[in-house]
Amino acid sequence: MFSSTVVITFLQRAVMQGVPLLYGSTGEILTEKSGNLNLGIPGIMYIGGISGVIGAFLYENSLTNKADANAFLSIFIPILCTIIGSLLAGLIYCFLTVTLRANQNVTGLALTTFGVGFGNFFGASLVKLTKSEVPSVALTTTSSFFTKKLPFAATTGWFGKIFLSYGFLAYFAIIVALVCAYFLKKTRGGLHLRAVGENPATADAAGINVNRSKYLATCIGSIIAGFGGLYYVMDYANGVWSNEGFGDRGWLAIALVIFAIWRPNMGILGSIVFGGLYIVYLFLPGLTLRSQELFKMLPYVVTIIVLIAVSVRKKKEDQPPASLGLSYFREDR
Repeated sequence: MFSSTVVITFLQRAVMQGVPLLYGSTGEILTEKSGNLNLGIPGIMYIGGISGVIGAFLYENSLTNKADANAFLSIFIPILCTIIGSLLAGLIYCFLTVTLRANQNVTGLALTTFGVGFGNFFGASLVKLTKSEVPSVALTTTSSFFTKKLPFAATTGWFGKIFLSYGFLAYFAIIVALVCAYFLKKTRGGLHLRAVGENPATADAAGINVNRSKYLATCIGSIIAGFGGLYYVMDYANGVWSNEGFGDRGWLAIALVIFAIWRPNMGILGSIVFGGLYIVYLFLPGLTLRSQELFKMLPYVVTIIVLIAVSVRKKKEDQPPASLGLSYFREDR
């Protein structure tokens, strides 16, 4: 039997593991609702993470004494750099797939390869600048502001440990997911975006600017996904950047889109489930290395089961947008 301490620790770790996935899946859901299938999300999360690291690195090294670091600047600069880096990645994807009408699958995979290479290149460059003996960059001063918890969390027992013991980016991820869910379901802009994803020709005939909708949804979605990379580095990894440190979290975020059946609010619960499944092997004693790798497959197995169940039910609201992954040629309308 597991003690209450182990259960609480497991839930905390599951939430922390799930937050980057929630950012990535929310951004991808918003993108896919416009009809764009962006398989470049793993690369964009890398770009978002390393962009924030570069901003934090430049700020920390501009200080004579790191103890004099300003809380606002320590948070604002990495966030701004993450937004810029992720936005540029989203614009590259949009230019290729919306303007030039390149194949979305190929473009997304190329963007992932580029993003990982981009992150590894600048990560290694920062390591050389610091002349560190280990292949990583530590930004503990900046990280301390991102990981700061609510002051009363320690006084509320198990409730505080499970629900209140996270940095502000974890709560921001939930807010973003809920706002996106409300936007897609309850607003005219969300209706227009869903119309573009279902049938861009009909949406175009109704006066909706298809290209603008795709650009906006994809670029905003890319920024949201980029925050997943920033959270992972500054909060989960305590400000330490290591090349290839993200693992397969970007692909898990894409799998979470299917698990959440294209609903950002469902992604909140799904991210915790995926986070728990991803680390459950750490809490099961006596597992061999081979068994651990099998347990790491659980999120993907669950995704496949959900995909099969959704396909069998064939409910319209649980299906992906009808024009997902297809380029729109207005002259064919």
